[in-house]
Amino acid sequence: MTLQEHNKASEWFDGLYAKHKDNFDNIPWARLEVNPLLKSYLEEERKHKGKALVIGCGLGDDAKGIEEAGYDVVAIDVSQTALDLAQQRFSDSSIVFEKQDIFDMPQKYHHYFDFVFEAFTIQSLPVEFRQKMIKAVTNTLCEGGKILLVAHQRERLFPGPPWPLEAHEVEYFKTHGLKEISHSIHKEESPISSTKFRVMYQKSPPDKHPKQL
Repeated sequence: MTLQEHNKASEWFDGLYAKHKDNFDNIPWARLEVNPLLKSYLEEERKHKGKALVIGCGLGDDAKGIEEAGYDVVAIDVSQTALDLAQQRFSDSSIVFEKQDIFDMPQKYHHYFDFVFEAFTIQSLPVEFRQKMIKAVTNTLCEGGKILLVAHQRERLFPGPPWPLEAHEVEYFKTHGLKEISHSIHKEESPISSTKFRVMYQKSPPDKHPKQL
């Protein structure tokens, strides 16, 4: 994706948040609560600690839920207006809200995070950027780090945006050193798709002691 395309996307999202900053009901993806598929994971697992990244954090609800679970959270978005609103909503938190582009993350965030939450951001970009996006996301994980992916599954021809993921596209994470820990399908009515993936991947450490031939 070119710089011009990034700037155009940033302007569109920022304009939408600015237009509806006094009425979040008009922001289609704003639940104003923790994503239920993230919430169920946080409740299922007892141990949550380390550094977490929320990609495309929007108004900040998921970041807040992850912080309350026990993580130190960095939440990024391309919209400064969204980040300002999230900071206002959760001013009592220690979440670091940053304007960042997942394709151009600072070096300090490479191989840095213990947990990454990605919900619906990959599908918001045209299909030709899918593998590049997945690689960029996995580059933020430290050894042993986990990523929780939530995405719509493509059920029919859909003009986009967004562009729901197909089953084989979810598998792209495995080509970047990740192993699948869990994979479930969930139903929820939506004009995009009534089926969602919830997939957990973990970054395997390299084999430091290869077998002798």
